Amino acid sequence: MLQPVNSIIPPDLLLRAYRAGIFPMADSRDDPDVYWVEPRLRAILPLDGFHCSHSLARTLRRGRFTVTCNAAFDAVIDSCAAPRDGAQDSWISQRIRESYRTLHTLGHAHSIETWATGPDGQRTLVGGLYGVGFARVFCGESMFSRQSDASKVALAWLVAALRHAGVVLLDCQFSTPHLASLGAVEIPQADYLARLDDAGRYCVGESAGVPPSSITGASSAGALSSGSSAGAAAGLPAGFAALLAAAAEAGLSSSPGNFIAQFLTQTS
Repeated sequence: MLQPVNSIIPPDLLLRAYRAGIFPMADSRDDPDVYWVEPRLRAILPLDGFHCSHSLARTLRRGRFTVTCNAAFDAVIDSCAAPRDGAQDSWISQRIRESYRTLHTLGHAHSIETWATGPDGQRTLVGGLYGVGFARVFCGESMFSRQSDASKVALAWLVAALRHAGVVLLDCQFSTPHLASLGAVEIPQADYLARLDDAGRYCVGESAGVPPSSITGASSAGALSSGSSAGAAAGLPAGFAALLAAAAEAGLSSSPGNFIAQFLTQTS
């Protein structure tokens, strides 16, 4: 269903779409319209099945990158929207960009950033990802990398932080060879909706203000319990903070990447 072209996607509508198992895309960066997508096969990354290779664990331990959460959301989404790999355009239109910036302001969209420090001590953004969090779910939207392993490190930190936050479902939307190499698997959409429903069962309901019938393609999962706004805001940032606290408690505050490598290789 096309949305009015003169405004962002209303935040309540956008969140209800995610709770119904669908998400928006556009045909190009300048496209004023959006369409709702409900894949027949859904990619998820089981949080206890992340594949931390020996080379990735070594990169984490060496601390090549500084990693932050919600420190540069706008820069991350702009980098994700930039054309790459020979593509001439991006599905992240200006309207979609502004819609997710609004969600970020409201505490429902988050980013993980990876930074490289140059000889002059200046930090440069070289990788990252962003997505939407609600209930015990995180829906990864896009990631980018300008240096080897930069996006993999961001994803490793994301997985570790989500596990510390008690999140149970990491949605990747579509599978790619890159995601599959890190442990992502495809499941039928019906299975995804059941997991989505289960992830929202233990959350206090909130009124999103938009009936499920207002979203074309919304399934019965549109009636699932909406996660509390407090939980959505606390999820990834709280998990990220808890991850750093756990690293400090283990005596690795100066080397959190080492802690994450140990955590992921011992518990995955």
